[in-house]
Amino acid sequence: MPKWLKDAVFYEIYPQSFYDTNGDGIGDFNGIIEKLDYIKELGCNALWINPCYDSPFSDAGYDVRDYKKVAPRYGTNSDLYRLFGEAHKRGIHVLLDLVPGHTSEQHAWFKESQKAEKNKYSNRYIWTNAAFQPAKGFLYIGGETERDGVYVLNFFKSQPALNYGFLNPDPKEEWQLPMDHPDCLATREEIKDVMRFWLDHGCDGFRVDMADSLVKNDDKEKSGTCAIWRDVRNMLDEEYPDAAMVSEWNAPERALNRGGYHMDFYLNWGGNGYNSLFRDYETGEDNSFFKKDGKGDIMRFLDEYVPRYEATKENGYYCLITGNHDTRRLKKSLDDSELKIAYTFLFTMPGVPFLYYGDEIGMRYLDVPTKEGGYFRTGSRTPMQWNRKKNDGFSTCPADALYLPVDTSSDAPNVASQEADETSLLNTVKALLSLRHQEEELQADAEFEVVYAGARKLPFVYRRGTIFIALNPSTESVSAPIEAEDKEIIFSIGSGDVEEGRIVLGPQSCMVLK
Repeated sequence: MPKWLKDAVFYEIYPQSFYDTNGDGIGDFNGIIEKLDYIKELGCNALWINPCYDSPFSDAGYDVRDYKKVAPRYGTNSDLYRLFGEAHKRGIHVLLDLVPGHTSEQHAWFKESQKAEKNKYSNRYIWTNAAFQPAKGFLYIGGETERDGVYVLNFFKSQPALNYGFLNPDPKEEWQLPMDHPDCLATREEIKDVMRFWLDHGCDGFRVDMADSLVKNDDKEKSGTCAIWRDVRNMLDEEYPDAAMVSEWNAPERALNRGGYHMDFYLNWGGNGYNSLFRDYETGEDNSFFKKDGKGDIMRFLDEYVPRYEATKENGYYCLITGNHDTRRLKKSLDDSELKIAYTFLFTMPGVPFLYYGDEIGMRYLDVPTKEGGYFRTGSRTPMQWNRKKNDGFSTCPADALYLPVDTSSDAPNVASQEADETSLLNTVKALLSLRHQEEELQADAEFEVVYAGARKLPFVYRRGTIFIALNPSTESVSAPIEAEDKEIIFSIGSGDVEEGRIVLGPQSCMVLK
């Protein structure tokens, strides 16, 4: 396990939308470099940058045309290498987004694979043996290539699936190759080669897109896919022991225990525990726990999270996020007062926290037209709001040239205004992250125990080592029988105290006690 993850706090950057330095309306590497000091001062010491490789951008860069070349709209490979170096000078690690399950249909490998003549790339993707032979059980495309066959998709139409083999090939479907077929092993080695390329140039690891999507006809436990990732982990341990990987999986028993990942995300799918905290509207009536009037139940989260945490805490980190490029922003359901309590929770829990750009100022989810395959996700990908200047300080280009429109509301949150307000959401985030870095017992691997919780009960109290965290997102005063008279309040929002063996919290309040 890379030691630096223990005290890591990640900042996710959607590069198209972070900061534009050349006036073309699209964010770039130089923009990220210019804002590294801001990120450091915020309290983040690690970055996750969404895909920045050469791409036709049918899926915002998750359709890779060349794994070893960056998209010109962000700059050059040399610019990205410089970004790695400038980040490292500030003690900031950088993860790139790895997309191992598929490429763009414009990738050079696919152009060779679709040819009628057999070549070394013929089995780089998954093809049936005839144009009228369907790939049963899979999304597939036929009739668009000179090759006599249909090919399997991994996501959108533009994203053909790379071939890592089938765990249990159907003997009736001779086009299904086993995992140990030389051509499937070659795919695995090519992805390792891509990883080595970026690690050798200064990258510190990868967030892995659709990490469970490699082996087809895999079993319920994804044993085939886990075996591939364990092989990758062995390579990293031997050649790049400080490199880290985080999986888009939301299955830590697989990702951490069997797949060898250092981190796995707790995401808003595969259950409702995460949604129940902040985004319960996705399931109907909004009873999010952190809404002051949401009538939330912390047990919906704990019943799902705690067993996963306990089962995997020795092998890696199950990581909480404020949001990401695929989720609606927290501001859609929570106001700033609610967000402050929610962030106290997120930044004092186990694992490595991930902060999505703009969430530190409470950027809104915007109702905007789809862009680059974003659909509903597009509203969370709008430009970062730096100040009240033109285009919210994101770019000097004409408004109609922006990658996506900015929030033009008169009260649109921005960095400059919140930096000047001691009570702002931004300064609350800074204080919380500073506290996390100061207190080892609030970091990734410190002990976690639920102290007081129950269905529809408040406050929610948990312990990290000897530190207690007590949360009351409601509009009522609450208390709990907790022996903490010897503790000092080291962070608080609202009103709270310890009185005669009880923790007492006023409306919308929280305390961290040491």
